[in-house]
Amino acid sequence: MTDASVREFKMPDVGEGLTEAEILKWYVQVGDTVTDGQVVCEVETAKAAVELPIPYDGVVRELHFPEGTTVDVGTSIIAVEVAGAAPAGVPAQAPAAEPRAEQEPKAEGRQPVLVGYGVSTSSTKRRPRKGPEVAVAQASTAIQTELNGHGTPAAAPEARPRPLAKPPVRKLAKDLGVDLATVVPSGPDGIITREDVHAAVSATATAPSAPAAAPAAEAPVTRAPAPVPSYDTARETRVPVKGVRKATAAAMVGSAFTAPHVTEFVTVDVTRTMKLVEELKQDKEFAGLRVNPLLLIAKALLVAIRRNPDINASWDEAAQEIVVKHYVNLGIAAATPRGLIVPNIKDAHARTLPQLAEALGELVATAREGRTSPAAMQGGTVTITNVGVFGVDTGTPILNPGESAILAVGAIKLQPWVHKGKVKPRQVTTLALSFDHRLVDGELGSKVLSDVAAILEQPKRLITWA
Repeated sequence: MTDASVREFKMPDVGEGLTEAEILKWYVQVGDTVTDGQVVCEVETAKAAVELPIPYDGVVRELHFPEGTTVDVGTSIIAVEVAGAAPAGVPAQAPAAEPRAEQEPKAEGRQPVLVGYGVSTSSTKRRPRKGPEVAVAQASTAIQTELNGHGTPAAAPEARPRPLAKPPVRKLAKDLGVDLATVVPSGPDGIITREDVHAAVSATATAPSAPAAAPAAEAPVTRAPAPVPSYDTARETRVPVKGVRKATAAAMVGSAFTAPHVTEFVTVDVTRTMKLVEELKQDKEFAGLRVNPLLLIAKALLVAIRRNPDINASWDEAAQEIVVKHYVNLGIAAATPRGLIVPNIKDAHARTLPQLAEALGELVATAREGRTSPAAMQGGTVTITNVGVFGVDTGTPILNPGESAILAVGAIKLQPWVHKGKVKPRQVTTLALSFDHRLVDGELGSKVLSDVAAILEQPKRLITWA
């Protein structure tokens, strides 16, 4: 075999505009034979875990990254030796045609798919890196060819390309006063790492002083390098921010500092709702389905939204419009081993109670297994977060980006309560509703929360109000 028969499979964009993914597990080793459509690895994006199939037959020649490595979209992750991949009629003098020949099968071959879904063709393209413009188109192509490991350019362009480094590394370099253009990269594809920046600082600190011939007036201008931060590795553990945690952090910061949050609270007697839950467990219509208080709370919120439809909306800053949704994609906040995710039940408003119970059960099971697809976490309109499962009375939840309301449900506890003029032990919980005050006034938010509480206090309102 020749090098022309080796194909490089690159990390695809498995979501909508995602820029990187972490390799969780390799299912193949060097020397293994693979076939078109065979899953070779599992990766985790900022939204979900995804299995990647290889788009051609061959023998694994190299795994470019070990498990646990975060790889940028478009970076080669595995090399496969393919028999007869190089056309016989291509002359040896034309190596520039090889990258195009390698890319052609991707357009017709199989594309990576989400776990549990069939193979489909994707038109998603990687967003190009931002950088200085290059006057000559051939120079830009040569630079990209070099970064992908297919060769070296004949001549460097006049405009020096922007050093490759991730945002945290750029910030570190800025804080330490290091020019990334002077740093020698050690990461894959010429990416500058944190260690490279620290090495550059150390090199500056140990470098010989300025020549004696330099004018004395310039001495006061010289600045000592910024001190390198030190950490107590014996008493501290530093965990890289990536995957679901990285996406959650960005979403929460964006939401908290974009939408003016208001949170209202109400404490309600849910004794009758708890009795109804027990009765539904015995109903044959719910055989095999999980019936719990969250089911009736979700239904109560759906009824409240139907009575107050303006709560189910979003703010369009660009168009300066309020978008009222005539459907409800009900999000359920779920704590998973990989972090907090919020998958949603599509068209929850149109489902019967048994259908809603079935959808809730599937959503929770899929989330716990870490197999929630990116599509399941997109398009939500309103969310429920059940902090009561942790024994917490209530909280002030932050809105899921793009939504106008989120309902927090506290722990249901036996407490003394005035019922029919007498103090009796009753099942009581506290609800908290956070909403976007740009489009939801206090009156509207109060009505929605009051309706949810009224239904949970008297579940028969599910019938009379629906």
